[in-house]
Amino acid sequence: MTDTEDVEQQAAVSHLLLYYLNAPVAEGSHLRGVLPAPGAVRIAVHVGDEEDGATFLYEIPHDTVAPAFIPGVLRTVLARTQFYSSDDIGEAMGMTLIRLHPKNIPPDPEPEQGQALTVLRALSDPGDDENPFLIGFLRMRQGLMRLYVQRPDRPGIIGADIRLTCTPTALIASIPSLVEEEERHRPAADDPHCDLLVDLTDW
Repeated sequence: MTDTEDVEQQAAVSHLLLYYLNAPVAEGSHLRGVLPAPGAVRIAVHVGDEEDGATFLYEIPHDTVAPAFIPGVLRTVLARTQFYSSDDIGEAMGMTLIRLHPKNIPPDPEPEQGQALTVLRALSDPGDDENPFLIGFLRMRQGLMRLYVQRPDRPGIIGADIRLTCTPTALIASIPSLVEEEERHRPAADDPHCDLLVDLTDW
């Protein structure tokens, strides 16, 4: 693997899928690894019980889908019966190799837990150890999450409520400035963990 773009794509997929070491990719399916291949990434997924299951190696060409869509493609493949041509089946390192064509696979939406992780990662990386912005969070009912944040050089903690099911990248990027807008501030009467509340659920 010498192509710079391939290396960057491989690294992005590896970073993105680290979360699935502790959470199933789909029910009964667990990540075993992310391997480099010429022009593609190969994702090892163990399906079934530890002893009786099998590990499959799913190959996804780098130029067919952005890294962010790969978990959704895998969820679709693992949750439904799939049919593959003999040209797309092989073997590597004792695993069944399956070459996927993501353009023909609609990605399943990210579960709420994954959406929460996406937001929290974005707000905590890169972090400022001396002046962190995100200092806590609480997942609530009906797809809501409260973020506990602090503003630089200003006292007090703000609880910012967001809706996970429709959190655009623009909102995540705007949260630091939105919590500064005083017209959005409300008393935090029922939450002893913050001084003010900001409702961003309809943003």
